[in-house]
Amino acid sequence: MIKSMTGYGIGTRDNQKVKYTVELKSLNSKFLELNLRLPKAFSDKELSLRGECSRLIERGKVSLTVSVEYIDQAAGAATINASLLKNYYEQLETIANELGTETNNLFELALNMPEVVSHNEDEADEEEAALLMGAFQDAVVQLNQFRVDEGSVLQLDLAKRTRSIQQLLAEVEATETDRIPLIRDRIGQYLEEVVGKEQVDKNRFEQELIFYIDKLDITEEKVRLRSHCNYFLQALEDENANGKKLGFISQEMGREINTLGSKANHAGIQQVVVRMKEELEKIKEQLLNVL
Repeated sequence: MIKSMTGYGIGTRDNQKVKYTVELKSLNSKFLELNLRLPKAFSDKELSLRGECSRLIERGKVSLTVSVEYIDQAAGAATINASLLKNYYEQLETIANELGTETNNLFELALNMPEVVSHNEDEADEEEAALLMGAFQDAVVQLNQFRVDEGSVLQLDLAKRTRSIQQLLAEVEATETDRIPLIRDRIGQYLEEVVGKEQVDKNRFEQELIFYIDKLDITEEKVRLRSHCNYFLQALEDENANGKKLGFISQEMGREINTLGSKANHAGIQQVVVRMKEELEKIKEQLLNVL
C-alpha cells in the first residue's frame, strides 16, 4: 500500500485556560522540508517537534502552524509587576524633580520600562507543553490518514496505467507477426534494384539477413518489460511500498520501451510504443507525489 505526500491534518487540545490548535499541511518533495510557526512560549520545543516530524511524516514539504486561544481571558492577560513599576516611577520622579522637568507622563514611561509588563503567552508550563504535543499527535494521525486515502486513489491509477502498458505490449506481439517478412522483402527488393536479381548471392543474402534480423529481435525487451510491469504491480501491493522504489522500476520500464521502439523498425509497433511512453510519463508524474 502506498501513501501520498499530499496531506492535511489538524489537532486540538485544551484545558480550562487555553486551547492549542496544530495544523499540518504537506506537499510533495524529495526530502523533508519543514516550516514551523510556533508561539514564543514553545520555541524550546522546536527541535523536539522537528525530530517527531522526521520520524512520523518522513518526506514532504510540511508546514506546521500552532495557534493559541485563551478560554479564560484572564489567563491570557498581561501581568504587571507592581513593585517594579513603582520603583521605576519613583526613580523617574526623583530625576524629573532634580532637572525641573514636567512629571505628567512619568507613569506611561515607567509602564514601558523593561519587564514591567509580561505576557502569559510568553510562558508555558509542562501541562501546556503536554497539550501542544497531544494536539500535534492528533494532527499527525489525521495527516497520515489523509495520505493513506490519497495513496489509495494513486494506487488505482498507477495500476490502471501499468496494465494499459501490458495491454499495449500484447498489441505489439499481435502486430509483429508480419514484421520479419516485411523486412526480408524490403531488403531483398532493394538489393535486386541496386545490383540486379541475377547478381544476388542467395546464400550470402540469407546469412546477412539472419545476422541483421537477430539485431532487430525484440523478444528480450518484451520479456523484460512484462517482468518489470508485473514487479511494479507487485510492489504497489507491498506493505512497505514507497515512491523511490517504484520510481526505479518505472525507469527500467522506460528503458525497455525505448529499446523496443528503436529496434522495432515497424511503423505500427512504433505507434504503439508512443502510446506506452504516454502512459509511462503519466506514471512518473504520479510517482512524484508518492511517499
